[in-house]
Amino acid sequence: MVRDSALALSEAANAKQAGADIVEFRVDEFFDPVAAEADPTRQEREIARLVTESPLPCIVTCRSSKEGGGYSASESDRIDLYGKLVRSEGKHSHPPRYIDIEGFALSALRSEAPGNSQLLQSAADERDLTTGLIVSTHDFQGRPQDLTRRILAMREFPEASVIKVAYRARSLRDNLELFELLRDSDRPTIALGMGEFGLMSRVLSPKFGGFLTFASLRPETVTAPGQPTVNDLLGLYRFRSIRKSTRVYGVIGWPVAHSMSPLVHNAVFAEHKFDGVYLPLPVPSAEGSSPSDAESTFASFKATLGALIDDPHLDFFGASVTIPHKENLVRFARERLKADPGIWSLDALSLATGAANSLLLERENKHIQRARVFNTDIPAAVGPLRAALGGLEGKSIAVIGAGGVARGIAFGLVQDGALVTVFNRTLARATEVVQVLARHLQNPKNLSAEVTEALADLPIFDAYVNCTPVGMTGGPDSAGIAMPFDKLMAANANTGNKSRVSVVLDTVYNPVETPLIRAATSAGWKVIDGVTMFIEQAALQSEAWTDKSAPRQLMDRIVRAKLNQTAE
Repeated sequence: MVRDSALALSEAANAKQAGADIVEFRVDEFFDPVAAEADPTRQEREIARLVTESPLPCIVTCRSSKEGGGYSASESDRIDLYGKLVRSEGKHSHPPRYIDIEGFALSALRSEAPGNSQLLQSAADERDLTTGLIVSTHDFQGRPQDLTRRILAMREFPEASVIKVAYRARSLRDNLELFELLRDSDRPTIALGMGEFGLMSRVLSPKFGGFLTFASLRPETVTAPGQPTVNDLLGLYRFRSIRKSTRVYGVIGWPVAHSMSPLVHNAVFAEHKFDGVYLPLPVPSAEGSSPSDAESTFASFKATLGALIDDPHLDFFGASVTIPHKENLVRFARERLKADPGIWSLDALSLATGAANSLLLERENKHIQRARVFNTDIPAAVGPLRAALGGLEGKSIAVIGAGGVARGIAFGLVQDGALVTVFNRTLARATEVVQVLARHLQNPKNLSAEVTEALADLPIFDAYVNCTPVGMTGGPDSAGIAMPFDKLMAANANTGNKSRVSVVLDTVYNPVETPLIRAATSAGWKVIDGVTMFIEQAALQSEAWTDKSAPRQLMDRIVRAKLNQTAE
């Protein structure tokens, strides 16, 4: 967004260094004929300077306020500016590579000002001039009701070198329509979804033949909602490596914008030279906790995941599923399993706990041959505990929390022979977990329920597992500890158990050193931080998707470096 020409040129140089191919100068807030009465040509000269001195080929856009831009002055002045840029003359001048004009404005030109229309016709004729014409349409509120009419109208313009469609995506499903526009285009086309739900359209643009995609230098300098930074586009999502055959994976949840999973899995794909890209896939949940809210959330999840799976062109091969959709994934899989038992399957852990975090799709000639839903959260927690305790048979373990994570870990531990007590602030919730799991356990007597406060009155367990968000950055109690640790230590000191060393696993991974981990370390206990579990569950997913051993040390190093950087 140009507000100062010298700064804009500096930013263009930064864009080139960051790896951009072309820069767009948005001059709609800079070009103001009303404010230029003292020197009517100053702003025009500055804009011409931008084009002449730009270190990259450039697009010049003076976006009308009618389509979300900052220009609301005379339409004839705007068109006159475009004309002068296209006819740029002089020893050191050259025209922009493209100018962008809205479809509604071009329609008006063709009907009301044939002369200007002829000028733009010449601008689009790349045999004579170097400037092409991008004819565009935008809607910052949502998908235009007359989208098809707009597109057909723009395709009627012989002046259009490129057609651009951008609107705020309402859900991930809008991306699939945008990809269809690219596949059916009759000339170079840009089709992008704005906002959080539209990131897929920006990253996967080359997969479907999109002419270009937009990125910002920094999050705070976006010119449309949802633009990734150029560093994320080229680095995190490996934009240059995306092609028609690229497989699509992602993390489904709400919210997922700050998930570490894209960082980890895209790094693994790069390490394996695997033709895949991993994206955040936001699927909202209803805000309440009533049965109707749960049904609404499942309906949204079902519609979105079903659309991604069934699209024959997307090459959707798998997903991680996180809060609040782990139970929805199992429910979705059960429905598909009934309809197509020869393809769909659920692993025993997912069936018993009612929650899963992983989806693998195997395809041949675009058709699904096998769809597997499975749970890697449970082995990712059980494995490190087994190693730390030298086995789980007969070991006493306290699981704090009664949500899906606690349910899964408790089940896995009991299955491995541990004596597990589920602790929760309310006994009813903990008892409910025990009753649900008992139906699937061979040794249900090894599982019991208690209130969290009772921990201080009980002997020290062999291990404690925090399955609550207490201690998590941005969580409900980031400075808290989910168990009465000080009371526990004091009570057991009085009984002579002070020297007993236990193990603590915290499923929270941000921050790496949670208050619980810090307290346990100070007490001389063994600790397993949340990063360890996060990496293991991601590694097991990666191995299922790529059929290659996961580089766990690389994954661990990347996550810890990112979390430490964020903490600083």
